[in-house]
Parts: sequence; structure tokens; C-alpha cells
Amino acid sequence: MSVARVTTITARSTKSFEDAVRLGIERSSETLRNVSGAWVKEHKVSVSDGAITDWQVTLEVTFVLD
Repeated sequence: MSVARVTTITARSTKSFEDAVRLGIERSSETLRNVSGAWVKEHKVSVSDGAITDWQVTLEVTFVLD
């Protein structure tokens, strides 16, 4: 039997949503053990002078407890 926990994180990229997700997973894996998946809960962009400057995601990261 295994027990998992979910934590919410946000990640931001100047490239794309996909890059923001990748950065969020990579960073959470440095701190959390046994990351097994993530759900993209929210997408946001920052805009300046009519152009997108940042892509941000809110992730629900799942990790299995030891």
C-alpha cells in the first residue's frame, strides 16, 4: 500500500507554458522525493505593451510518501 500527498506550486517561464511546467517539475523534484505526477491547475500570462512577457502555471504535484 502507498500513500501520496499533493502540494501546490507555481512556476514561471519567459519561454512558454511547457517550459514553466518543466521548470516546476524539475524544481519540485529537487525538494520532494518520489514525485509521481502533476496536474496543471491554472495557466496565466503577463502582458506588457500588448506582448506576452511571462507564462505562469499553477501545478498540483503528487508525491508518494516513504
